[in-house]
Amino acid sequence: MIDEFRSSGPGRHITISYAGFNRPWAAWIAHQLARIGHRASLLRWDPGAEAPLAEALSDLLKAPGKLLLVLDDWYFRLGPRTNEEWNAALREIVHLHRDRFAAVSVANAALPTAVAALVPADLRNLDQVEAHRLLLQCLELPPTALPAPREGAPRFPLDPPEVYHIPRRTQSFTGRDAILEDLFEELTVSGPTGTRLALHGPAGVGKTAIAMEYAHRFGNHYELVHWVDARRRATARDGLAELAAMLRLSAGHEVGGQIRATHEALRRGVPYRPWLLVFDGADSPESVADLLPEGPGHVLVTTLDRPWAAMSGFPEIAVKPFNRDESVAYARRRAPRLTPAEADLLAEAVQDLPLMLAQTASWLHTNTMPVAVYVAQITGGQLDQVGFGIDEDYPRGFKTAWSITLNTLREQYPAAAELLNLMAQFAPDRIPVRLVERAPRGSLPEHMARLAADPIAWHGALARISDATVVRLDYRSTGNPADATVSSVRMHRLYHSFLRTELSIEERRAMTATACQVLVGADPRRPGDASEWPTYAELFPQLEPAGAFDSDDPAVRELVLNCIEYLKLRGEYTTGRELAETVYARWRDQLPAEDRDLLKVQYQQANLERRSGRYHQAALIGRRLVAELADRPPGDTDLLLAQNGLGGTLMALAELEEAHDLYESVWQQYSAVLGPEDPATLQARGNFGLALGLLGRYQEALAMHGEVLAVRERLLRRGHHQTLEAGLQYARLLRLLGRYPEAQSRQELNARQHRQILGPGNPATLAAEHNLAQCLRRSGDLASGAQLMRSVVTSSVQLHGPGSPDTLLVQADWATFLRQSGELTAAAELSQTVTNLYHELVGPAHPYTIGTRGNLALLHQLYGERQTALRIAAEAWEAMASAVGADHPWTLGCELNLSAARQLSGDDEGALELSRDTLARASAVLGLEHPLTFSCQAALAMDLRLVREAEEAARVESDVLSRLSRFLGPEHPHTVAVRRRDRPYWDFEPQPI
Repeated sequence: MIDEFRSSGPGRHITISYAGFNRPWAAWIAHQLARIGHRASLLRWDPGAEAPLAEALSDLLKAPGKLLLVLDDWYFRLGPRTNEEWNAALREIVHLHRDRFAAVSVANAALPTAVAALVPADLRNLDQVEAHRLLLQCLELPPTALPAPREGAPRFPLDPPEVYHIPRRTQSFTGRDAILEDLFEELTVSGPTGTRLALHGPAGVGKTAIAMEYAHRFGNHYELVHWVDARRRATARDGLAELAAMLRLSAGHEVGGQIRATHEALRRGVPYRPWLLVFDGADSPESVADLLPEGPGHVLVTTLDRPWAAMSGFPEIAVKPFNRDESVAYARRRAPRLTPAEADLLAEAVQDLPLMLAQTASWLHTNTMPVAVYVAQITGGQLDQVGFGIDEDYPRGFKTAWSITLNTLREQYPAAAELLNLMAQFAPDRIPVRLVERAPRGSLPEHMARLAADPIAWHGALARISDATVVRLDYRSTGNPADATVSSVRMHRLYHSFLRTELSIEERRAMTATACQVLVGADPRRPGDASEWPTYAELFPQLEPAGAFDSDDPAVRELVLNCIEYLKLRGEYTTGRELAETVYARWRDQLPAEDRDLLKVQYQQANLERRSGRYHQAALIGRRLVAELADRPPGDTDLLLAQNGLGGTLMALAELEEAHDLYESVWQQYSAVLGPEDPATLQARGNFGLALGLLGRYQEALAMHGEVLAVRERLLRRGHHQTLEAGLQYARLLRLLGRYPEAQSRQELNARQHRQILGPGNPATLAAEHNLAQCLRRSGDLASGAQLMRSVVTSSVQLHGPGSPDTLLVQADWATFLRQSGELTAAAELSQTVTNLYHELVGPAHPYTIGTRGNLALLHQLYGERQTALRIAAEAWEAMASAVGADHPWTLGCELNLSAARQLSGDDEGALELSRDTLARASAVLGLEHPLTFSCQAALAMDLRLVREAEEAARVESDVLSRLSRFLGPEHPHTVAVRRRDRPYWDFEPQPI
């Protein structure tokens, strides 16, 4: 077929003949010629297996213009044909039409001798400038400078994109040219503006191989190419998160933040546009749909069935088995001894299924059994479905063919066969042979340990496995080809299931025990160390296939718990929660109720439920755990750990009094058992301080955090993360008490240290910057505070997600910034969104839902909607009093806003009544010198004036102005507002748990 390249010009017409494998070279050459004014067409070289070679070469002459042959190993392997055939055909055709032919070579192997007559220009190992010069020279075109690059132009094949992360190319890939070209046309039909497409088909049909070949064959049309293993959600998230580092994004250590930063970078497409992302094995759309990026690029998904069809804008291409010509060519390439008739016989037996052809042809290549005998054996085999089911479309002799191969491997290479059985105990898509090879002494049986210790024998065994089975080796290169080593192995899932069912119960038990020991040997035992997270990312997908959940080895259970802790610390709350649930379900039936590992996994499960915002589920687990341990003596560390976790859940659910009492008890018990300055005691004391703050007991909370800070500054360095946390809590309480200058001074230093020590994308750093933005706003620097808060909101959405508890905290405050800045529409939209999300997260009676809804009343007042504002303010006051009590500062703030709403609605007497009551209780709860008390006093002065109590109004106003000037200064915005007689208000600020 002829593919007209998108170019035209007054110059010569050149037809470029290429094997599909080397389309990148053909596309680059066509673009170079088009840019200097020549016309170029791409003509894929794909002669039929039975067509005479001379006839196929003669057919090239029907194409217009000069014929440029892009010669590589594949150009001569299509067929396949011998060098003698090629030499004869080249001498016959090229000799008669020498003026029509030119050639370039990118081949690694020796070319047929007759190619010399074409004098091909060798473009290997050259830079783009020299390759361009030699190209023009071989076409007898005048030399020109290399054309300037243009967006969307094919890249030089030896200059891949800076981000080019895809599996090694399959050198045995055959055919599929039509589907690859359809794929390219479908993805590029709308240009690089964002196109998605799914390849679907049964297992073994070659979806992954097609996607991989597409990424290699058309990769030079992209500025970024990245491969994501999407068979599991966790590995898909990790694979996508890897892009953050490749793109040099500041996204912290949490996978969620890395993914959101990556999505934003791909959406903008700067500087990488267009881009290609492949999600391989995405059989469950609901598990990865949120990971698919938008933007100026292409998303390609491979999937077993058609689950993506229901998604809007997600076209699909069905992948079918090879056509017979492809099957014959593929089989003869894998087993050159096959005649066309024998290859046809084999293809018929396996119904042209690529997976089966790969297995059977590989076996025939290494064994001398007559093809007809082998085909008779596999077609006469009986289907054994023990252990797994096979679709009716599969050849019924598949198991016989695999059994023949496995038996041959066992007879001829028993060490390789045993290694293959061990591989089957790991996840099929990422078998960690590097960990097996480096397993500590004692982890492997002695004979396998000797194999791993002998590099020649080890790599020989791997090579035999790869040659004889459907197992793919992935190499890790150090830059020196001689030093390339096998880093991991991929095995088709069907073959993986087959191998596991072939083992006896005793063999399976021994192999899983060995696999678990390999994983234990690789456990760094430091899940809190971020530098070890790549190791845990490799380990945790292996736990279930290796049988780790059913192991009675304490070291294996420790590994499982370490993987859960890693997921929690990395921010993978959903994956961690699912893992903890699975582990608990297994261990509950294996271990006694008092076993410490069983207790730990329940504690982690509750912790991850809470971090995921699933507070009620966390409370059920936490209360059950505490009840089970209730008979333990005071000071029991397991009980204290469970109570500590439950306390956090109670605070999240606004069960504040219970949380307060629980944390006070935990702190005192830790202090008695471990001492007042033990890290666990200080952590419990800090938690108690948080509970005091949520209860509105700000002065007591300040004292508690101040004492914790003082001890940590003395025992730890000032830059220690626990010291920084204590400093943040202390500064926050200073701000809540109205001590704005000191709060801002401390928080500026604290935020700077967070950025320097933990990094700009760290969750703790965002919390520090959030508090600093609030300090700036309260001090009157609204512009600086808004600039910082905008950055915090953006980073939090990227890091935690738009609906997470941490993000809602900063979005609620950002809505206040927007309202104060006069951006009322944006403020109203965000406020309503936050309220709705809190309603979904914690319910309508939670103080965070009530408080953020109450903030909407302030917006309705600014819009002049006084009756709506009055209704919302009244509902917020009543609901808040019911939730946290009538004397809580949050309730007093709601009451202050309600008095304003009454006054604006014409109810001056009702406003005055509320103002007197609010001031009296605020003075008692918060003291006379607190911003909320000042606001209540100013509101009372205004209401007195409106009911013509001028003398009392003047006295109250004079007193509040005098004390405000001393406390905050005469020019502070709060003082100025009272002097201007602006109606005071209070905005609700959710507090961190």
